[in-house]
Amino acid sequence: MGRIKHHLKHNLWNPKSTILFVGYQAPGTLGYSIVNGAKKVKIFGEEIAVNARIEYIEGYSGHADQEGLMNFIYSFINKPKHIFLVHGEVESQQILAQKIEEDTRNRNKYSRIWRNLRDKWNRK
Repeated sequence: MGRIKHHLKHNLWNPKSTILFVGYQAPGTLGYSIVNGAKKVKIFGEEIAVNARIEYIEGYSGHADQEGLMNFIYSFINKPKHIFLVHGEVESQQILAQKIEEDTRNRNKYSRIWRNLRDKWNRK
């Protein structure tokens, strides 16, 4: 979220900017406040005026459910040799990895190296 907040900090104040939100903005989040008409928001402890044009597209999500992800995997003509699960709760990743293995009869477990990196990031 840090990168997004930096973009917002440097563009929200500018009336020549348009900020496009795609998908659900959870209550209590910065995105929710902006989409719902906040005139000022705090980013990195600094109050920023919301002067940019704010647009919102409903119905899109950056997150797919298990069925959507499986349909994405099935859609490849040339099947991937590796599938990396890099987002979500560990338990959900494990369930999805098992489903992928069963349905594709492939051993496409997510990378142990990535998992080790994730564990390092979570300790910070």
